[in-house]
Amino acid sequence: MVTFVTGGDPDQSTSKKILNTIINSGADIIEIGMPFSDPMADGPTIQLSSNRAIQNGTNINSIFDICQNIRKTNDIVPIILMGYYNVILQYGIKNFTEKCSSIGIDGLIIVDLQPEEDPELFESIKSHNIDLIRLITPTTSKKRLKIITNHASGFLYYVTITGITGQQSADIE
Repeated sequence: MVTFVTGGDPDQSTSKKILNTIINSGADIIEIGMPFSDPMADGPTIQLSSNRAIQNGTNINSIFDICQNIRKTNDIVPIILMGYYNVILQYGIKNFTEKCSSIGIDGLIIVDLQPEEDPELFESIKSHNIDLIRLITPTTSKKRLKIITNHASGFLYYVTITGITGQQSADIE
């Protein structure tokens, strides 16, 4: 089971408790959302959780602290950070990937970074054995899929619904 939690929502202490409970309940992978002030690909629920986290003082260093807290008791369950490229650029690509490596981050999902624009990040995370998980959709062409898979590692994240997350339900029929 893959789970998602916006890091720092509603606050850092509660976020740590939620994530530890999820891990102890058997999650196979945890995705931790890096709060961002303009989460354009996210629906209202995740936008609100990002805003709450930011209003309560969560920043990328807080997210790293949450991840370090997890790694103190569990070094098995993969941790994937999910978010927007601006967070990484502001921190500095080299500094960001070195920090991720040092605290045991296993992968990144950067929703607004296209393969054609990722050489610096892709090389940096490869050198630190961090996966770059790419998004594909039902509308991804075979030509585009080849480009995406050449710039991906770990696994591909298949988005079953087109558009903004949280806007509609999947048709499971």
